Amino acid sequence: MIKLIASDMDGTLLDEHSEVPAETFELILALRERGVHFAASSGRRFDRLCEFFAPVKDRMDFVASNGAQVYVEGEQIDREVYSHLAIKKLARTVKMFPNMHLALFDRVKSFLLDDEDKFIRELDKDLPNVERIYELPSPEVNILKATIFCDDGNVMDNAYVLQRELGDLFTFAPSGSSYIDCMQPGISKASGINQIMEYYGIEREEVMAFGDSMNDYEIIRFVGVGCAMANGRPALKAVADRVIGKNTEQAVQAEMRRILENLS
Repeated sequence: MIKLIASDMDGTLLDEHSEVPAETFELILALRERGVHFAASSGRRFDRLCEFFAPVKDRMDFVASNGAQVYVEGEQIDREVYSHLAIKKLARTVKMFPNMHLALFDRVKSFLLDDEDKFIRELDKDLPNVERIYELPSPEVNILKATIFCDDGNVMDNAYVLQRELGDLFTFAPSGSSYIDCMQPGISKASGINQIMEYYGIEREEVMAFGDSMNDYEIIRFVGVGCAMANGRPALKAVADRVIGKNTEQAVQAEMRRILENLS
C-alpha cells in the first residue's frame, strides 16, 4: 500500500501553463483522509511552493530547495545551508567560464552574480526577489540553493566540467533546458523524503515518487515506486520503475486518482 506520494513540480505535476491543476487539491485532501500523505518535492524554495499549494499547504508536506528545506505538518524539520567556503570556490570556478552565470538563494531572495539580463527565467528558475550583487553574501547569510545558468544551453558539457572541478563539494544536476543545480553532497530530494518517511514511520516500498529531470534521479532510485514522466530525461526514464504519461496530460493526477480509487 502506498502511504506517501512525492511529486516534482515543473514538467511533472504542473500543467502546460505552469499551474497546479485544480483537481490536485481535492486529491491531496482525499488521499490524506485515507492515510496517504502528499509531499511536493522540488528545486523551488518553500515560500514559492506555499504559493502554489495555498488551499492545502497545511495538509501536505514539502521537500523544497532540492532537499535543503523539509517541512512536515507545517513544521520545519530540517534546513541544510551551504558552506561559505564552498560557495566561494563555486563562484571562483564559475567566473572562469564566460558562458556560466551563478545565482544563489536564501530563504526569501535571489542573489545574481551577473547582470539580470544574463539570465533567462524558465519554469522553476523564476528568480524571485532578485538582488544583483557584486560580492558574495556574508557568511551570516544562509544560502539554501545555488544554480547556474548556461547561456550556451550546453548543460551536459558544463555539468561535466563543474563536476571535475568541484566534485568533492557539490553534485551538479542539469535542470530545465539551460540550468545546472549545484547540490550539497548527501542532500537531495531523496534525503528530504527520507526524513518525512522517518517522521511518519513509512517504509521505502510504501512511497511513490514522480519526476522528470536529473535532480529527481536520487528520489526515483530511492523510493519503492519511482515514476518518470514521458516528457522526462532519457536517463531518468531508464532507471524508473515505471514511465507514465506527460505532465500536459495530468498523468500524476491520474495516478493519484488510481491510488485513491484502490483505497475505496
